[in-house]
Amino acid sequence: MDRREVAALLAYIGRLDPRTTRTDPGEAGEQLAQWHELLGDVPMATPYGWDARVTARRHIRLSPYQILPADVARPWESYRRDRLARHSDPTPCVDPDDQAAWTAELVGARRAVAAGTAQPAQARAIASGRGGLDPRLEARLREVGSCIPPAARAALAPYRPARAAREAAVAQGRPDALRVRCEWCLAQPGEPCRRRRIGPDDGARATAPRATPHPSRVATAQQTEQVQQPALA
Repeated sequence: MDRREVAALLAYIGRLDPRTTRTDPGEAGEQLAQWHELLGDVPMATPYGWDARVTARRHIRLSPYQILPADVARPWESYRRDRLARHSDPTPCVDPDDQAAWTAELVGARRAVAAGTAQPAQARAIASGRGGLDPRLEARLREVGSCIPPAARAALAPYRPARAAREAAVAQGRPDALRVRCEWCLAQPGEPCRRRRIGPDDGARATAPRATPHPSRVATAQQTEQVQQPALA
């Protein structure tokens, strides 16, 4: 606020609370200088929700104490902090190799948000919560297919035999056996089956993951799929 705006604010406050009115020209000048010194960086109003007069009127309505410049400055700082907390820096439109221009655009956007002349930029959600994924994201996923390229997936198959067998079964239209619990080795859903290592005394000493699920687990997955198909139809 400049001196004229501070004077207008003091005149408005004086109409609501005559205790703040100074009739002596010297005292009025000192009051104006004090308020301008403390509120010089506080705007009178912004396009997005801030108005010093509303703040002053709220204080006069709710507090029995005479209003001070800090009673306007503190809400303004809270307003700034709240807006910056809700702001997510958008990607600048300038060349990313131009570090000075990139930084200047980010700083300018933050200052505009803090000053109340621009709305905070919200982070764009990838899912809508009610209607599932964003249609643009679904289209992109259909186009990409997987984050692992087919060549890399094939190269990793020898090192991930259980996952490779699972993907091959799904690709061939067979049920995913790892979706159900294995009643033979008690592997939980999502975990590969395990085989027992037998010691010289015919006792089980340890277990090791199997590349393929137990046949009983495959049968259980097939039965589960057959039971679910009528319900889905």
